[in-house]
Amino acid sequence: MDGDRVEIDGGIMEGGGQILRVSTALSCLLGLPLRVRRIRAGRSQPGLRPQHLSGLEMIRDLCEGKLEGGEIGSTEVTFTPGKIRGGTHVADTKTAGSVCLLMQVAMPCVLFAASPSELHLKGGTNAEMAPQIDYTVMVFKPIVEKFNFTFNCDIKRRGYYPQGGGEVVVQMSPVKELSPINLTERGTVTKIYGRAFVAGALPIKLAKDMAAAAVRGIRKEIRDLYISIQPVREPDDQAVGTGSGIIVVAETSTGCLLAGSSLGKRGKNPDKVGIEAAEMLLKNLKHGGTVDDSLQDQAKFTVTKSEEEDPSKDTYIIECQGMGMINPNL
Repeated sequence: MDGDRVEIDGGIMEGGGQILRVSTALSCLLGLPLRVRRIRAGRSQPGLRPQHLSGLEMIRDLCEGKLEGGEIGSTEVTFTPGKIRGGTHVADTKTAGSVCLLMQVAMPCVLFAASPSELHLKGGTNAEMAPQIDYTVMVFKPIVEKFNFTFNCDIKRRGYYPQGGGEVVVQMSPVKELSPINLTERGTVTKIYGRAFVAGALPIKLAKDMAAAAVRGIRKEIRDLYISIQPVREPDDQAVGTGSGIIVVAETSTGCLLAGSSLGKRGKNPDKVGIEAAEMLLKNLKHGGTVDDSLQDQAKFTVTKSEEEDPSKDTYIIECQGMGMINPNL
Protein backbone atom coordinates (compact mmCIF):
# COMPACT_ATOMS: atom_id res chain seq x y z
CA MET A 1 0.00 0.00 0.00
CA ASP A 2 1.17 3.52 -0.79
CA GLY A 3 -1.00 5.71 1.42
CA ASP A 4 -4.43 4.32 0.58
CA ARG A 5 -3.43 3.20 -2.92
CA VAL A 6 -2.75 -0.51 -3.51
CA GLU A 7 0.57 -1.07 -5.31
CA ILE A 8 0.82 -4.05 -7.68
CA ASP A 9 3.93 -5.27 -9.49
CA GLY A 10 2.69 -6.23 -12.97
CA GLY A 11 5.87 -8.21 -13.66
CA ILE A 12 5.33 -10.98 -11.10
CA MET A 13 4.80 -14.63 -12.10
CA GLU A 14 4.46 -14.80 -15.90
CA GLY A 15 4.30 -10.99 -16.09
CA GLY A 16 1.30 -10.93 -18.45
CA GLY A 17 -2.02 -9.12 -18.73
CA GLN A 18 -3.92 -11.30 -16.25
CA ILE A 19 -2.39 -9.55 -13.21
CA LEU A 20 -3.65 -6.23 -14.57
CA ARG A 21 -7.13 -7.64 -15.31
CA VAL A 22 -7.60 -9.21 -11.88
CA SER A 23 -6.23 -6.26 -9.90
CA THR A 24 -8.33 -3.71 -11.83
CA ALA A 25 -11.51 -5.75 -11.28
CA LEU A 26 -10.74 -6.09 -7.54
CA SER A 27 -9.94 -2.37 -7.27
CA CYS A 28 -13.32 -1.59 -8.86
CA LEU A 29 -15.19 -4.06 -6.60
CA LEU A 30 -13.54 -3.02 -3.35
CA GLY A 31 -13.41 0.71 -4.11
CA LEU A 32 -9.64 0.75 -3.52
CA PRO A 33 -7.41 3.05 -5.60
CA LEU A 34 -4.74 1.12 -7.51
CA ARG A 35 -1.33 1.61 -9.06
CA VAL A 36 0.09 -1.10 -11.32
CA ARG A 37 3.76 -0.78 -12.29
CA ARG A 38 5.87 -2.82 -14.74
CA ILE A 39 2.78 -3.81 -16.74
CA ARG A 40 3.34 -6.99 -18.78
CA ALA A 41 7.08 -6.89 -18.00
CA GLY A 42 7.37 -10.57 -18.93
CA ARG A 43 6.11 -10.11 -22.51
CA SER A 44 8.08 -9.44 -25.70
CA GLN A 45 6.21 -6.13 -26.11
CA PRO A 46 5.78 -4.88 -22.54
CA GLY A 47 3.17 -2.31 -21.50
CA LEU A 48 -0.46 -1.87 -22.47
CA ARG A 49 -1.65 -3.36 -25.76
CA PRO A 50 -4.97 -2.22 -27.29
CA GLN A 51 -7.00 -5.01 -25.62
CA HIS A 52 -5.68 -4.15 -22.14
CA LEU A 53 -6.32 -0.45 -22.61
CA SER A 54 -9.87 -0.95 -23.92
CA GLY A 55 -10.60 -3.21 -20.91
CA LEU A 56 -9.28 -0.58 -18.48
CA GLU A 57 -11.31 2.16 -20.15
CA MET A 58 -14.47 0.06 -19.95
CA ILE A 59 -13.96 -0.53 -16.20
CA ARG A 60 -13.27 3.18 -15.72
CA ASP A 61 -16.56 4.01 -17.48
CA LEU A 62 -18.50 1.31 -15.60
CA CYS A 63 -17.63 2.86 -12.26
CA GLU A 64 -17.12 6.51 -13.27
CA GLY A 65 -13.50 6.19 -12.18
CA LYS A 66 -10.27 7.99 -13.06
CA LEU A 67 -7.49 6.39 -15.11
CA GLU A 68 -4.00 7.85 -15.52
CA GLY A 69 -1.28 6.42 -17.75
CA GLY A 70 -3.86 4.90 -20.09
CA GLU A 71 -1.90 4.88 -23.37
CA ILE A 72 -0.68 2.09 -25.64
CA GLY A 73 2.78 1.01 -24.45
CA SER A 74 2.35 2.51 -20.97
CA THR A 75 3.95 0.37 -18.24
CA GLU A 76 2.31 2.14 -15.29
CA VAL A 77 -1.29 3.10 -14.60
CA THR A 78 -3.16 4.53 -11.65
CA PHE A 79 -6.85 3.83 -11.29
CA THR A 80 -9.30 5.44 -8.86
CA PRO A 81 -12.69 3.67 -8.87
CA GLY A 82 -16.11 5.19 -8.17
CA LYS A 83 -19.54 3.56 -7.74
CA ILE A 84 -20.31 0.71 -10.16
CA ARG A 85 -23.25 1.93 -12.24
CA GLY A 86 -24.06 -0.68 -14.87
CA GLY A 87 -25.67 0.46 -18.12
CA THR A 88 -24.49 0.00 -21.72
CA HIS A 89 -20.75 0.08 -22.39
CA VAL A 90 -18.54 -0.60 -25.40
CA ALA A 91 -14.98 -1.94 -25.41
CA ASP A 92 -13.34 -2.09 -28.83
CA THR A 93 -9.79 -3.44 -29.07
CA LYS A 94 -9.70 -2.45 -32.81
CA THR A 95 -7.43 -5.53 -33.17
CA ALA A 96 -7.84 -9.29 -32.74
CA GLY A 97 -7.43 -8.78 -28.97
CA SER A 98 -9.66 -11.30 -27.18
CA VAL A 99 -13.27 -10.37 -26.33
CA CYS A 100 -13.20 -13.23 -23.80
CA LEU A 101 -10.43 -11.52 -21.83
CA LEU A 102 -12.41 -8.25 -21.92
CA MET A 103 -15.31 -10.23 -20.46
CA GLN A 104 -13.05 -11.55 -17.66
CA VAL A 105 -12.17 -8.06 -16.42
CA ALA A 106 -15.73 -6.69 -16.70
CA MET A 107 -17.83 -9.59 -15.40
CA PRO A 108 -16.98 -9.39 -11.67
CA CYS A 109 -17.65 -5.63 -11.74
CA VAL A 110 -21.04 -5.73 -13.48
CA LEU A 111 -22.20 -8.52 -11.14
CA PHE A 112 -21.91 -6.04 -8.29
CA ALA A 113 -23.26 -3.00 -10.12
CA ALA A 114 -26.29 -0.91 -9.16
CA SER A 115 -28.30 -1.90 -12.25
CA PRO A 116 -28.21 -4.34 -15.22
CA SER A 117 -25.41 -4.00 -17.78
CA GLU A 118 -25.02 -4.57 -21.49
CA LEU A 119 -21.44 -4.89 -22.71
CA HIS A 120 -20.55 -4.62 -26.40
CA LEU A 121 -17.14 -6.29 -26.69
CA LYS A 122 -15.28 -5.98 -30.01
CA GLY A 123 -12.14 -7.75 -31.17
CA GLY A 124 -11.12 -11.37 -31.72
CA THR A 125 -13.58 -14.10 -30.76
CA ASN A 126 -11.31 -17.04 -31.58
CA ALA A 127 -7.76 -15.90 -30.84
CA GLU A 128 -4.52 -17.54 -29.69
CA MET A 129 -3.42 -17.18 -26.04
CA ALA A 130 -7.01 -16.69 -24.84
CA PRO A 131 -10.19 -18.75 -24.38
CA GLN A 132 -12.22 -19.11 -27.59
CA ILE A 133 -15.74 -17.64 -27.44
CA ASP A 134 -17.07 -21.18 -27.95
CA TYR A 135 -15.28 -22.25 -24.75
CA THR A 136 -16.76 -19.26 -22.91
CA VAL A 137 -20.30 -20.19 -24.03
CA MET A 138 -20.06 -23.99 -23.86
CA VAL A 139 -17.94 -24.49 -20.70
CA PHE A 140 -17.26 -21.31 -18.71
CA LYS A 141 -20.88 -20.05 -18.79
CA PRO A 142 -22.70 -23.16 -17.48
CA ILE A 143 -20.06 -23.75 -14.77
CA VAL A 144 -19.86 -20.15 -13.57
CA GLU A 145 -23.67 -19.94 -13.46
CA LYS A 146 -23.53 -22.54 -10.66
CA PHE A 147 -22.55 -19.57 -8.44
CA ASN A 148 -26.22 -18.55 -8.77
CA PHE A 149 -26.34 -15.90 -11.47
CA THR A 150 -27.04 -15.98 -15.19
CA PHE A 151 -25.81 -13.98 -18.14
CA ASN A 152 -26.60 -13.80 -21.81
CA CYS A 153 -23.83 -13.92 -24.41
CA ASP A 154 -24.88 -13.15 -27.98
CA ILE A 155 -22.21 -13.68 -30.66
CA LYS A 156 -23.06 -11.03 -33.28
CA ARG A 157 -19.97 -11.52 -35.42
CA ARG A 158 -16.86 -13.64 -35.20
CA GLY A 159 -13.42 -12.08 -35.66
CA TYR A 160 -10.06 -13.76 -36.20
CA TYR A 161 -6.37 -12.91 -36.19
CA PRO A 162 -5.04 -10.51 -37.47
CA GLN A 163 -7.87 -8.02 -38.03
CA GLY A 164 -10.39 -8.96 -35.34
CA GLY A 165 -13.73 -7.27 -36.08
CA GLY A 166 -15.81 -9.68 -34.00
CA GLU A 167 -18.55 -8.50 -31.65
CA VAL A 168 -20.15 -10.14 -28.64
CA VAL A 169 -22.96 -8.62 -26.57
CA VAL A 170 -23.08 -9.67 -22.91
CA GLN A 171 -26.13 -8.89 -20.78
CA MET A 172 -26.02 -9.36 -17.05
CA SER A 173 -28.07 -8.36 -14.01
CA PRO A 174 -26.38 -7.65 -10.69
CA VAL A 175 -26.62 -9.99 -7.70
CA LYS A 176 -26.69 -9.33 -3.95
CA GLU A 177 -24.08 -12.03 -3.41
CA LEU A 178 -22.69 -15.17 -5.05
CA SER A 179 -23.39 -18.67 -3.68
CA PRO A 180 -20.44 -20.97 -2.96
CA ILE A 181 -20.08 -24.11 -5.07
CA ASN A 182 -18.74 -27.58 -4.51
CA LEU A 183 -17.53 -29.54 -7.54
CA THR A 184 -15.83 -32.60 -6.12
CA GLU A 185 -17.48 -35.50 -7.95
CA ARG A 186 -16.26 -36.07 -11.50
CA GLY A 187 -18.81 -38.77 -12.33
CA THR A 188 -18.49 -40.62 -15.65
CA VAL A 189 -18.34 -39.12 -19.13
CA THR A 190 -21.82 -39.33 -20.65
CA LYS A 191 -21.50 -37.19 -23.81
CA ILE A 192 -18.83 -35.81 -26.10
CA TYR A 193 -19.78 -33.07 -28.53
CA GLY A 194 -18.21 -30.15 -30.29
CA ARG A 195 -17.95 -27.73 -33.14
CA ALA A 196 -15.40 -27.50 -35.95
CA PHE A 197 -15.63 -24.21 -37.84
CA VAL A 198 -14.28 -22.45 -40.89
CA ALA A 199 -14.91 -18.87 -41.98
CA GLY A 200 -14.04 -16.58 -44.88
CA ALA A 201 -12.09 -18.14 -47.73
CA LEU A 202 -11.86 -21.64 -46.24
CA PRO A 203 -13.93 -24.59 -47.54
CA ILE A 204 -16.24 -26.65 -45.28
CA LYS A 205 -14.11 -29.72 -46.10
CA LEU A 206 -11.49 -28.34 -43.71
CA ALA A 207 -14.02 -28.34 -40.84
CA LYS A 208 -15.03 -31.91 -41.71
CA ASP A 209 -11.37 -32.99 -41.69
CA MET A 210 -10.74 -31.37 -38.28
CA ALA A 211 -13.86 -33.04 -36.86
CA ALA A 212 -12.98 -36.48 -38.26
CA ALA A 213 -9.39 -36.26 -36.95
CA ALA A 214 -10.64 -35.28 -33.47
CA VAL A 215 -13.11 -38.19 -33.42
CA ARG A 216 -10.32 -40.63 -34.42
CA GLY A 217 -8.08 -39.22 -31.67
CA ILE A 218 -10.75 -39.54 -28.97
CA ARG A 219 -11.71 -43.05 -30.17
CA LYS A 220 -8.22 -44.30 -29.24
CA GLU A 221 -9.17 -43.90 -25.57
CA ILE A 222 -12.98 -43.76 -25.51
CA ARG A 223 -14.67 -46.33 -27.70
CA ASP A 224 -18.19 -46.72 -26.39
CA LEU A 225 -19.58 -43.17 -26.62
CA TYR A 226 -21.21 -41.44 -29.54
CA ILE A 227 -19.13 -38.38 -30.46
CA SER A 228 -20.98 -35.56 -32.19
CA ILE A 229 -18.74 -32.84 -33.65
CA GLN A 230 -20.63 -30.47 -35.95
CA PRO A 231 -18.65 -29.10 -38.92
CA VAL A 232 -19.86 -25.55 -39.70
CA ARG A 233 -19.06 -22.76 -42.10
CA GLU A 234 -19.75 -19.43 -40.42
CA PRO A 235 -22.15 -17.29 -42.51
CA ASP A 236 -20.27 -14.49 -44.29
CA ASP A 237 -22.34 -11.78 -42.63
CA GLN A 238 -21.48 -13.20 -39.20
CA ALA A 239 -17.70 -13.44 -39.51
CA VAL A 240 -14.90 -11.03 -40.38
CA GLY A 241 -11.80 -12.42 -42.07
CA THR A 242 -10.64 -16.00 -42.43
CA GLY A 243 -10.30 -18.44 -39.56
CA SER A 244 -10.76 -22.03 -38.47
CA GLY A 245 -10.71 -24.09 -35.31
CA ILE A 246 -12.38 -26.71 -33.18
CA ILE A 247 -13.67 -27.23 -29.65
CA VAL A 248 -14.61 -30.61 -28.15
CA VAL A 249 -16.46 -30.86 -24.83
CA ALA A 250 -16.98 -33.84 -22.55
CA GLU A 251 -19.99 -33.75 -20.22
CA THR A 252 -20.17 -36.00 -17.16
CA SER A 253 -22.98 -37.57 -15.13
CA THR A 254 -22.44 -34.95 -12.37
CA GLY A 255 -22.59 -31.96 -14.73
CA CYS A 256 -18.85 -31.37 -15.12
CA LEU A 257 -17.70 -29.95 -18.44
CA LEU A 258 -14.13 -30.37 -19.71
CA ALA A 259 -12.82 -29.29 -23.08
CA GLY A 260 -10.06 -29.43 -25.63
CA SER A 261 -9.65 -26.91 -28.43
CA SER A 262 -7.28 -25.77 -31.14
CA LEU A 263 -7.08 -23.10 -33.83
CA GLY A 264 -6.11 -23.54 -37.44
CA LYS A 265 -3.60 -21.30 -39.17
CA ARG A 266 -2.07 -20.99 -42.61
CA GLY A 267 0.03 -24.02 -43.46
CA LYS A 268 -1.27 -26.09 -40.52
CA ASN A 269 -2.80 -29.42 -41.50
CA PRO A 270 -6.49 -29.64 -40.43
CA ASP A 271 -5.87 -33.17 -39.10
CA LYS A 272 -3.25 -31.71 -36.73
CA VAL A 273 -5.79 -29.14 -35.46
CA GLY A 274 -8.34 -31.88 -34.72
CA ILE A 275 -5.75 -34.14 -33.07
CA GLU A 276 -4.51 -31.29 -30.82
CA ALA A 277 -8.06 -30.66 -29.55
CA ALA A 278 -8.61 -34.41 -28.96
CA GLU A 279 -5.31 -34.75 -27.08
CA MET A 280 -6.06 -31.72 -24.93
CA LEU A 281 -9.49 -33.14 -24.04
CA LEU A 282 -8.06 -36.58 -23.22
CA LYS A 283 -5.35 -34.99 -21.05
CA ASN A 284 -8.04 -33.06 -19.17
CA LEU A 285 -10.06 -36.26 -18.69
CA LYS A 286 -7.02 -38.26 -17.59
CA HIS A 287 -6.19 -36.08 -14.57
CA GLY A 288 -9.52 -36.99 -12.95
CA GLY A 289 -10.38 -33.46 -11.82
CA THR A 290 -13.80 -31.81 -12.14
CA VAL A 291 -12.63 -28.81 -14.20
CA ASP A 292 -10.15 -28.51 -17.05
CA ASP A 293 -6.86 -26.61 -17.17
CA SER A 294 -8.43 -23.44 -18.58
CA LEU A 295 -10.97 -23.12 -15.78
CA GLN A 296 -8.86 -23.96 -12.74
CA ASP A 297 -6.37 -21.08 -12.89
CA GLN A 298 -8.80 -18.32 -11.96
CA ALA A 299 -8.04 -17.60 -8.26
CA LYS A 300 -6.02 -18.52 -5.16
CA PHE A 301 -6.42 -22.15 -4.09
CA THR A 302 -5.35 -24.49 -1.33
CA VAL A 303 -4.56 -28.06 -2.33
CA THR A 304 -4.93 -30.89 0.22
CA LYS A 305 -4.64 -34.63 -0.25
CA SER A 306 -7.98 -36.38 0.16
CA GLU A 307 -7.90 -38.94 2.98
CA GLU A 308 -10.99 -41.04 2.34
CA GLU A 309 -10.27 -42.09 -1.23
CA ASP A 310 -8.69 -45.32 -2.33
CA PRO A 311 -5.02 -45.04 -1.10
CA SER A 312 -3.74 -46.32 -4.45
CA LYS A 313 -5.17 -43.19 -6.09
CA ASP A 314 -3.79 -39.71 -5.57
CA THR A 315 -6.87 -37.51 -5.08
CA TYR A 316 -6.61 -33.89 -4.00
CA ILE A 317 -9.24 -31.42 -2.81
CA ILE A 318 -8.69 -27.94 -4.24
CA GLU A 319 -10.37 -25.19 -2.22
CA CYS A 320 -10.75 -21.50 -2.89
CA GLN A 321 -11.81 -19.04 -0.21
CA GLY A 322 -13.92 -16.32 -1.83
CA MET A 323 -14.14 -12.88 -0.26
CA GLY A 324 -17.89 -13.11 0.42
CA MET A 325 -18.60 -9.87 -1.43
CA ILE A 326 -22.03 -8.33 -0.71
CA ASN A 327 -23.25 -5.89 -3.34
CA PRO A 328 -23.23 -2.40 -1.72
CA ASN A 329 -24.96 -0.88 -4.77
CA LEU A 330 -28.20 -2.88 -4.59
